[in-house]
Amino acid sequence: MKNFIPDKAYIDPRALKYDVGQISVNHLKELNIPIEISRKVVIDGKNSLENYSKSKKTIYLTVNKQKKLKPCKPSADYQFSLSSSCPGHCEYCYLQTTQGEKPFMKVFVNIDEILDVIKTHIDNNHPNITTFECGSITDPVALEHLTGNLKKCIEFFSNSENGRLRVITKYDNVDSFLNIDHNNHTKFRFSINTRYVINNFEHNTSSFEERIMASKKISSSQYPLGFIIAPIMIYDNWKTEYKELIIKLKKELKDYNNPITFELIQHRFTSTAKELILTRFPKTKLDLNEDNRQLKWGPYGKFKYVYPKEKSSELKEYISNLIYENFENSTIEYFT
Repeated sequence: MKNFIPDKAYIDPRALKYDVGQISVNHLKELNIPIEISRKVVIDGKNSLENYSKSKKTIYLTVNKQKKLKPCKPSADYQFSLSSSCPGHCEYCYLQTTQGEKPFMKVFVNIDEILDVIKTHIDNNHPNITTFECGSITDPVALEHLTGNLKKCIEFFSNSENGRLRVITKYDNVDSFLNIDHNNHTKFRFSINTRYVINNFEHNTSSFEERIMASKKISSSQYPLGFIIAPIMIYDNWKTEYKELIIKLKKELKDYNNPITFELIQHRFTSTAKELILTRFPKTKLDLNEDNRQLKWGPYGKFKYVYPKEKSSELKEYISNLIYENFENSTIEYFT
């Protein structure tokens, strides 16, 4: 798909002190994007829905001064951020309830300082391997064309003896990563799903075919590879469509002989998320009927609605069998 182009960019004055900040601003000027130098982002929609829509087209070039990274289990030891929020409009996204009414995209330009913090965490854990996730609150590939930061991260981890990077994306703009000497220290994981889920709930993201072809490109460069199938949904014809997904993957990755991992996450929602989703997507086709679910206590102190045990077990067994039957070199890291 085409690279995301914002409607407006706000520039933190601090960002102009960094080379990446200057490069990004020049790129935005070439695209004729309206730019405002400010420490404050102003989103002035007439209502919450308009605020959300405008925010998803607004970026803020700024800096990330975080010194102590948060844990990120089960994905990695720590998470760090090259940006926050993303251009996607995924109706079910768990970030719906954490990024407020105006989830504009912060894009961090102080990449060398971010990498210094990562190095400190690696050194403090020496001689153990330390893993890092860079997609917990964003999609780093979606905004890569504005900064080139992810490429710099891959190059950094390539030269790190004890550091490993994990990338997650729903976007197919991966060409800038294909000729990097990654040293097998960066693992790409693609968030994939059926055509029904992508077409109905994952707006402004790469298509079913685009993601699979992007994973094929990454596999051709021999990166460690994985897939997150999430959220797994039960709907009419779900078994047929998840089978199509796995068979299509098998076909396109037939020449990739390295191990492949899968992470399986069933659809869930909280009461707060449901209320917000129905406000932002009043015509949603998401199944948000609590009567069809059971409550599960979440790790962040909230109850969430998941499929009943019988349905959940059916999902896990069916998709796990599909994976193991078609990928001899696969491992399912977890189902939740």
